[in-house]
Amino acid sequence: MNTVRYLLMAGTAALILPFASAHAAPPADTLVVGISADASTFDPANISSRDNSNIAKHIFGTLYEVDPEGQIVPQMAESYVESEDGKSYTYTLKPDLTCEDGEALTAEDVAYSFNRAADPANAFTGNTPGFVYSSIGFAGAEVVSDREVKINLDKKNPVSFGLIAEVFIHCKDSYEKMSLEDAAAKPIASGSYRLASWDRGSQVVLEKIKDPGSFQNIVWRIIPEASTRSAELIAGNVDIITNVAPDQIDAVNNSGTAEVKSVQGTRRIYVGFNMKDSFATGSPGGEAIQKTDVRVALQYAVDVEAICKQLLNFECTRATGLVNPPNDNKSLTPYPYDPDKAEELLDAAGYPRGEDGTRFEITFQAPRGRYLNDANVALAIGQYLNDIGVKTNVELMEWASVYVPLIQKHDVGPMFLLGSGGGTWSALYDMADLSAVDAGTNYTEWKNPAWFDGWPEIAAAKTDEEQRAVIDRMLEVFYNDPPWLMLYFQPDFYGVSKRVTFEPRRDEKVYLFDTALAQ
Repeated sequence: MNTVRYLLMAGTAALILPFASAHAAPPADTLVVGISADASTFDPANISSRDNSNIAKHIFGTLYEVDPEGQIVPQMAESYVESEDGKSYTYTLKPDLTCEDGEALTAEDVAYSFNRAADPANAFTGNTPGFVYSSIGFAGAEVVSDREVKINLDKKNPVSFGLIAEVFIHCKDSYEKMSLEDAAAKPIASGSYRLASWDRGSQVVLEKIKDPGSFQNIVWRIIPEASTRSAELIAGNVDIITNVAPDQIDAVNNSGTAEVKSVQGTRRIYVGFNMKDSFATGSPGGEAIQKTDVRVALQYAVDVEAICKQLLNFECTRATGLVNPPNDNKSLTPYPYDPDKAEELLDAAGYPRGEDGTRFEITFQAPRGRYLNDANVALAIGQYLNDIGVKTNVELMEWASVYVPLIQKHDVGPMFLLGSGGGTWSALYDMADLSAVDAGTNYTEWKNPAWFDGWPEIAAAKTDEEQRAVIDRMLEVFYNDPPWLMLYFQPDFYGVSKRVTFEPRRDEKVYLFDTALAQ
């Protein structure tokens, strides 16, 4: 099988770094970061992608936050109290918090932030309503005193505290006066930086208004092509770049001006099978993947280890589900690469090859430039499926303006490439993508009751051992009736100029408050 080797040869032109642009080297008070995808919105309730959230984190504060070691620590709040039944959390805010205009930020602003994101009239689909609220059963926020706010839930969930820490806080007086269109483009800061300008498709410029933060300005340049990002880093025009292409690591390390820092990331890269009714009836391929036997067969068709080694430049163990090691189900074995078995299972499922060698035809959509070498990964997967008689039409799309809206509306597919952010602090955090059938992050619209019925059992578990037994059982259901074609946990390669100090995190959170000029 030469599928991946062919793609590598076809992509050798990317090894030649283009000339850097005419951007000048950054001044001492400015940090420049090269990222692959533009923000799609700065409405704090509608942000969904990691690149977008990384920028927004510098504009908006959160009650608590996850530190680089995976500990959940205070940010805008100084303490909290969980109710005995686990269905409410009362936070005490730090004193003297302010909004961008200097107005005091109180519990009223916090309660407003939480309730605004849940308001059905706003029809928000971002991380807060689509993932956090559906996972924790958010039931409303209320003011207790100027510095105390109570977050109410309709159910107990062991990861509620960690998920509440993802909700961006914003300023009531400002946002009550804004249209949704203005909120998306003209955010009012509650954090360390304000949005100075946003040249869509080009750059986002932030200006510091209060501590923490070492640089007065942070410029996020949108550079979709990996080779161009590397060239800009080597030329000294940017200080940090994300998603260094594997074939450019040596060029960066040998440049004398920058180095690549790598970490084992937590993002789950997978191919989703969209089981939405419109896809089930919209095409032969969309209909075929509704069957468990077909989805299992396709697991055997893709050589994930070869993709990791040859397209991503790292050795990987294929995922067995949606949970990061070491919290995964240790009894499950990754599906092996076995194209003969894939063909055998497809025959048995009622999809033999036709006279032209095709079993069925399907569309496979993927972003270009969002994940590490994503376009070539998608093309390789498409070729592997072609090899077993599944005619796969790969459609590569721009991330922010095209792909994200399709994802948010569950209209991508019938097969689609996606990376979902994960964590190491809890199996339940990773599993919360599928917290309910109607969860915003259930992009496949998978409905297996053997999975979803497990959540009440987890909430009722009295010991860690009881909870773990339910988790392992649910992960076995996911494995045997897979809504995903399981791939790998993405490694993260950051290019860092010798001008600055920056240590990457495993969770893809690019927080720059402590980044400084090298001594």
